[in-house]
Amino acid sequence: MDIEIRDEKPGDVGPIWNVNKPAFGRVGEAALVDRLRQAGKIAVSLVAWMDVYAVGHILFTPVQIENCPAPAVGLGPMAVLPNFQRRGFGGRLIRAGLKRCREKGYGLVVVLGHPDYYPKFGFVPAGQYGLKCEFDAPPEAFMVRGLIPGVLEQTSGLVKYAKEFGDVG
Repeated sequence: MDIEIRDEKPGDVGPIWNVNKPAFGRVGEAALVDRLRQAGKIAVSLVAWMDVYAVGHILFTPVQIENCPAPAVGLGPMAVLPNFQRRGFGGRLIRAGLKRCREKGYGLVVVLGHPDYYPKFGFVPAGQYGLKCEFDAPPEAFMVRGLIPGVLEQTSGLVKYAKEFGDVG
């Protein structure tokens, strides 16, 4: 299957909504993406296309970390249409997104996600580096991955997401 992963364009708003809503089975994450876009809080937004259909989306937003020598981002939400899950589309989105974040000068990425999935892409428990999530989350689900050598080793403290994340229902 040919898939194109590219930066979000203005005409992609509807297709991105149409990926996020069924992928999560609710409107919360789709609405979150819209609120973040409207607030200008998107660092990287990539869309996976197959033919003329959007089948996946990944979003990275700036995060604030108490002690971090470089800009940092949070991964999420990431969505793949249910009929296309477990076919490698999510992995391709993650790899493309990490590459894009590195190109834009971000030093590290945090994610609140499945502890059996994200380590495949180099993520490790963030607590190993003295990082704490502002949300109540199991420590094994809050992970980090360095993008620029040396940044992660110089980073510690509380990680704060954009306020829009507090509104996801």
